[in-house]
Amino acid sequence: MASPRQLDKRRKAVRNIRKITRTMELIATARFKRAMDRAEAATAYTQRITALVADLARSGLEVSHPLLEAREQTRRVVLLVLTGNRGLCGGYNSSVQRLAQHRLGELRQEGIEVVLEVSGKRGIGAFRFRNIEPDETYTHFEDRPTFDEVDLLASRYLDEFAAGRIDRLEVAYTQFISASRQAPAVETLLPLTEIAGAPSEQSDAEAATGHSMYEFLPSAESILEEVVPTSFKVKLFKCFLDAAVSEQIARMVAMKRATENADEMIRMLSMEYNRARQTRITGELLEVLGGVEALNA
Repeated sequence: MASPRQLDKRRKAVRNIRKITRTMELIATARFKRAMDRAEAATAYTQRITALVADLARSGLEVSHPLLEAREQTRRVVLLVLTGNRGLCGGYNSSVQRLAQHRLGELRQEGIEVVLEVSGKRGIGAFRFRNIEPDETYTHFEDRPTFDEVDLLASRYLDEFAAGRIDRLEVAYTQFISASRQAPAVETLLPLTEIAGAPSEQSDAEAATGHSMYEFLPSAESILEEVVPTSFKVKLFKCFLDAAVSEQIARMVAMKRATENADEMIRMLSMEYNRARQTRITGELLEVLGGVEALNA
């Protein structure tokens, strides 16, 4: 059995660790609330702008836009992987990395040229550890990504897709479903083939007559030219927001569990410390009594 001094020293070390994990839990909780508000707002906006394009498709207008048309043959795909810059968030980074590596292998087996772009130091390090060098890396997207930062990235993807340099854009990230559920996913953002078939807000009568509930000025075509690229940018921005809020939730849960484990370890060490201290005191008393008996003999 360890000495009381060693046990007390170990207990103090665990208490110091507990202070750190508890502080990180509180910080992650505060950041999670802010990130969740932004993610929920982006979800509502994304659904609304997608419904608008669906209304355009049901208004009697033939929806035609380069971003909505799938390529006959897919030769070059951009795979964007969203991870965190920091760890201590449970399996958040590893789950996205495993899914992205699996998808990367599938695309290469199909003979498709893959441009791998990774956001986050953890993802960059994980791919390099496996001797996979990303084509592009980003480390400036923190837990509060801004639309202006994502807009620069989205504009480059739009230009490359319009010029035919890429045929598809896939994003591997952690999808925020609810505060209690997040799941890694790979989503195709370009081309936007699913947007025209999205649910609409038209009534049954409007859907039956083929007339839209909106009046488009100056024309539906001109609005489509603005709405479709904006819809893609918003969807990409939402992926970054989902990844940010999922990271904070994972860190909050991981630090909460670490704090609870530290509490349990402190309790066990306190019991061992008291037991060792009691044993030591009993031994000292026995030595004193033994000495008294020897003097009286």
